[in-house]
Amino acid sequence: MERANAVRRISVLGFLGNVFLLIIKLAIGLATGSQAMIADGLNSSGDVFSSIMTYIGNQISAKPDDSDHPYGHGKAEYIFSFIISFSFLFVAYIVFKNGVEGLIALQPVQYSIWLIVVAVTTLVIKTFLYVCASQTGKKYHSLLAAANAADHRNDLFITGLTLISIICSYFKIYYVDAAVGILISFWIGYTGFKVLIASYHVLMDRTLDDEIIHQMREQILAAEGVDHLDSIVARPIGEKFLMLIKISVDGNLTVQAGHDISDTVKAAIMKFDQVADVLIHLNPAQTHPQRDYLK
Repeated sequence: MERANAVRRISVLGFLGNVFLLIIKLAIGLATGSQAMIADGLNSSGDVFSSIMTYIGNQISAKPDDSDHPYGHGKAEYIFSFIISFSFLFVAYIVFKNGVEGLIALQPVQYSIWLIVVAVTTLVIKTFLYVCASQTGKKYHSLLAAANAADHRNDLFITGLTLISIICSYFKIYYVDAAVGILISFWIGYTGFKVLIASYHVLMDRTLDDEIIHQMREQILAAEGVDHLDSIVARPIGEKFLMLIKISVDGNLTVQAGHDISDTVKAAIMKFDQVADVLIHLNPAQTHPQRDYLK
């Protein structure tokens, strides 16, 4: 619940901040005729979308388990992160397209002190939002919060570009906006691709790191009564994993003895922070020879 509340807070903060910036950017941009500020304002509309997706994804993933979803709704976080990644790629395309067109046309950017005020205000607000979202993402291992932080960081680059172009326009240097915009589009696209891949791996049930699997193996083999480990599989459920473990024990043991061994193994694996639950299947060692535990 603490994790869900933390992600909810940064999504609400992001939404309010982005709506405010959207309004002032478009208002000042339209009033001064600055295409750079208008484009930055339109980019903020995408930020509002990302904040909404973060909030909805967090609300769904925080729901408790039920009869239809016995392991909760954690994967919703990665589904919505997947959606947000495409908004990054779309923004990257728009910034790249505008940059190329700007280099060709070399249209002048109008100078106004109000444009600088709005740009600096945006940088301050976005820095605050980025720090909040980044800390939340790292503390709670939330991909949604991390994606939100990446969105704010991208905005810092875009607004920084806008500020540079406004200052350069004062000195009649008009190609900077377009040239730097193209470079930033690649960074935004790279960020979007990273979020997309991270979400994809979870949705496609990517397993835990080999090092953690090895540590679990050692704990399992150290349990009294375990003859050998047949297999161990990690399936992601939200931010944690469901462990599916098959171990071989003496086939002549009683059901109670086998159950006790299973409980011992489960208790050892549940100590890992990455584990949400453990399912253990017992095999008779006499008919299940030892094999590669990662097979």
